[in-house]
Parts: sequence; C-alpha cells; structure tokens
Amino acid sequence: MKGSTVIVGVIGLIVGLVIGIFVLAPESETTVSLEGDDVAATNEAIAEPIRWKMASSFAGNLVQLGDQGLLIEERVRVLSGGTMELKFFEPGALVPPLEIFDAVSTGSVHAGWTAAGYWAGKVPALQFFTAVPFGPNAGEAMAWMYYGGGLDLMQEIYARHNIFSQPCNLISPEGSGWFREEINSVEDLKGLKMRFFGLGAKVMEKLGVSTQLLAGGDIFPALELGTIDATEFSMPAIDLDLGFYQVAKHYYFPGWHQPLSMGELMINLDSWKSLTYQQQEIINAVCRESLIRGLAQGEAIQFPALQELQSKGVTLHRWSPEILAALASAWDEVVTAEAANDEDFARVWASLQEFRKGWKIWGDLGYLD
Repeated sequence: MKGSTVIVGVIGLIVGLVIGIFVLAPESETTVSLEGDDVAATNEAIAEPIRWKMASSFAGNLVQLGDQGLLIEERVRVLSGGTMELKFFEPGALVPPLEIFDAVSTGSVHAGWTAAGYWAGKVPALQFFTAVPFGPNAGEAMAWMYYGGGLDLMQEIYARHNIFSQPCNLISPEGSGWFREEINSVEDLKGLKMRFFGLGAKVMEKLGVSTQLLAGGDIFPALELGTIDATEFSMPAIDLDLGFYQVAKHYYFPGWHQPLSMGELMINLDSWKSLTYQQQEIINAVCRESLIRGLAQGEAIQFPALQELQSKGVTLHRWSPEILAALASAWDEVVTAEAANDEDFARVWASLQEFRKGWKIWGDLGYLD
C-alpha cells in the first residue's frame, strides 16, 4: 500500500482500533497494572492528588512532538477534575533531553515525554517502539502493539528498568534527509556527516555515512556551523519549524527509516503502582486519545508545510529505486546482526515479523494499491 489512496483507510483503521481499545481493551494491555482484589480495593480507596513533573525531550513550541506533550498535561488535569497533574517541563529544565530514561528509572523525575528510540544505547530492542525502517504503516503498527503482543513486550522490557511506558503520540511518515547538494547515487552519500536517529542510523552507516544523534534543539546550529553536512529529524511541518531549509535546500522522501513514529509517555514504575486504578486509566485513556489526534493532525498539516518549503526554494526529491533498494539491503544486514547480538531485540523483531506476515493477507486484499 502506498500513496494518498490509503490515508483515509489508515486513519479509519486507527480510529477503529483506538475505539476498540477504549471499549474492549484486553487485560494484558497494561502489563504492570493492578489486578484482581487489588483493583477492587483500589476502587474503594480515596485517590490522593498527584503533582508530578514530566521532563520532555521536545520543546513545547514544536508542533506535534512538543505541543502534544502540553496537551497531555491539559487532558490529564481536565479528566481528573484537577486532582492529577503531569507538569510539562521544557528540554533541559529538569534533565538533558537524552537523559530522561535514567531520570525516570531512578525516580528523580516522575515522568518523561520522549521517544523509545533514544534509548538504543541502553536497550536496543526499545527502538522498535518508535520506528522500524521499511516497517508497518500506522494501522498495522497499532494493531501489532495493542492486539499482537507489541505493547506487552514493550512494558515487560521497560519494567526491568523500573519504568512503565506506553505509546502516547503517533505521527506521520518523516522526511528522510536534508542535504546541501543533490544526492544522485549511493556514492554521493559516502563520507557525509549526518544527524540520524534510531535503527536508520545504522543503515546509513552501512552506506558510508558518519552518523550522530543530536536532540532537536541542537541540530540547526550543528548544520549551520558545518559540524554536520546533512540531517533528518521529523516530518515536513516539524522540520519547517526548525528552519533546516535555511542551510540545506534538498529534501528527500520517502521516510524509509520512519514510516511512522510513536512517541511515549514513560512513568517511574513505583510511581505508577502508587496510582489508583482510576488514575491509571485516566492516563491510559489520554494516551489513546493522543494517538488519534497525532495521526489526524499529522496528515492534515504536511501538504501546507511542503508548499511553504517549496516557496522558500526547497527542492523536494523522491529517492531513486536504486538508492531505496540499497537502503533496504543494508537494513536487512543491520537487523540480522542486531538480532544476533541481543535476545530482546530478536524477540521483538520475531514478534513483529510474524504479525506482519499474517497482516499482509488482509493488507493485500483490503486496501487499494
């Protein structure tokens, strides 16, 4: 499936899935939640007000990535009648944006608004819960997460680090790179220094690119100063806000490395267990609501952003079939090697592959090409 012919179908599937999650959520959805008699006892308890700090990896004025975190703060407050607060803090206000994992794990902050792919150096398997190169679209990914075992795996892995986490944002495919010069072959990529995220970075390294991970606010200065030659970060509407077009005028698609991106709300596990069942469900419900908003808004704001970028002199490119084939081949090498080196990575990859194999039966029949 590809192109605009499936956008309506994908959004419809997401809405159906999330409504199903609200109404018919499986008990396994919150692996670390309270169960049985504990739930009954907690239902009768008087919930204590909570006032938690939520560190963010994304600036609050950044469309979708950041402002969605501010919406989480608002929705938790509203749905709890003001008895619950997840106070959003800008990147660096509490901890550096790429150190939120440790801060939440130790309890130095209660919660984090971030993305699981940032923790590749700590837990490689968590990268699957942000984006998968050449991976599923939004509908297929949410089906795997909520009804194919993905969420159970995510929460099992995080629990070992004293963290409870779940998807809490879902955004459209990304652009796959900003370059100063046009890229016409794999040879043109060799030797470039490029900011790149997640598993896609390892793919680019296979093709001779030197990659580094930078937080969003650090990318433009590095690009402007020449510390890096090229960058990817997010989708057009977000990249527009960050001003990459001022330095690099060639913008490439499709976002093979992130056909979708999931953000997460992570909470210290001890803090999560201290909540009543109702408080947990408020947070769960807010995150599911956020998934719908994130996808719908993301699909609506990309084409105006692309039009504006073109008006600023940006040339939009689509990767040639030859370059995409080289990227796909490199991805096969990367994922095979990573799975051989890490048991959890192999388990999550096997789960996703098995689900995709079955889902393809439906995907091939149920959607227009």
